[in-house]
Amino acid sequence: MENVLHQTWGGNSVASWITAFVIILVSFLAIRILRSIVLKKLLHWTAGTARTWDDFIIRLAGRTILPALYVLAVWFALQSLTLPDQLRSVFRVAFLASMTFFVLRGISALFRRFVFSYIKRQDNSETKEKQANGLILIVNFFIWTLGILSFISNLGYNVTTLIAGLGIGGIAIALAAQTILGDLFSYFVIFFDRPFEIGDFILVDDKLGLIEYIGIKTTRIRTLNGEQLVCSNTDLTNSRIHNYKRMERRRVVAQLRVTYQTPEEQLSRIPDMLREAVESQESVQFDRAHFAGFGESSLNFELVYYILSPDYVLFMDKQQAINLDIYGAFRKAGIQFAHPTQTLYLRQTAAPSLS
Repeated sequence: MENVLHQTWGGNSVASWITAFVIILVSFLAIRILRSIVLKKLLHWTAGTARTWDDFIIRLAGRTILPALYVLAVWFALQSLTLPDQLRSVFRVAFLASMTFFVLRGISALFRRFVFSYIKRQDNSETKEKQANGLILIVNFFIWTLGILSFISNLGYNVTTLIAGLGIGGIAIALAAQTILGDLFSYFVIFFDRPFEIGDFILVDDKLGLIEYIGIKTTRIRTLNGEQLVCSNTDLTNSRIHNYKRMERRRVVAQLRVTYQTPEEQLSRIPDMLREAVESQESVQFDRAHFAGFGESSLNFELVYYILSPDYVLFMDKQQAINLDIYGAFRKAGIQFAHPTQTLYLRQTAAPSLS
């Protein structure tokens, strides 16, 4: 038996191969027990808590740390063997690549979880999660780029030249794609500053519409006519935007003109009539009503009130009801609305004598 154990195969004794196999077997068994007993009990415990981060950490450990432990077990087992330099280099590259993958996977998952947990504490979180996907994609790109550079550095290569080359290439790309990069930075402005969000009704230049999608380069707006308007993010951040969804109330300024033939007693009653017409409506706040001035062909009154809702249909309904009440009250009181008129006076003169 001892002769068998001391026999050499592949540059290692049979005993060395058995030792490596036992290390792997025992390690895999211990990891399996850790997964099936300890991890399950921790998941059962975190399920009973009100917090969600503990569930996420335990599940993330199951997706990253435990697979990494399998790789570590194989790596330590291989350290007990005498392997050719080329084969050992291959195993080293595979080990570093695996560990880099699991670490970057964990960092990406943590960042994604942090962003979504921050968004869920805000209003309209579902639409913001869709908007955040572009941000997560960009940050993940930088995370994996730095991770790959770190992996190359751990292999013994000098990444300074590579980084310098990337820097020069990045400058060239930036010069060639200034518009795209401008839209990208504008996307960050939209995401963090939030001048508008998905579902907001906005006016930009002379276009009215509903925000449907906010992407890394463009934002898509469904206009009132039904077509989809695609705008670059830079154009939107450089424009004056009216966000009607964030309007709390609508202000109405109405001009009313009555004839100069209206008696003074009726003129003094008109502000109260206007007030009564406004206060008879719900969700409407009266501000003021005044005899504002003398026009060329009318006596001018100004009425100001607020519709206590941003809803445009309600705004038009209330304005219509108030206008009808004013018209009925004026007609009942015999007050006539003025319209532009001119009075032409003709003077008859005696015809010149022919004699």
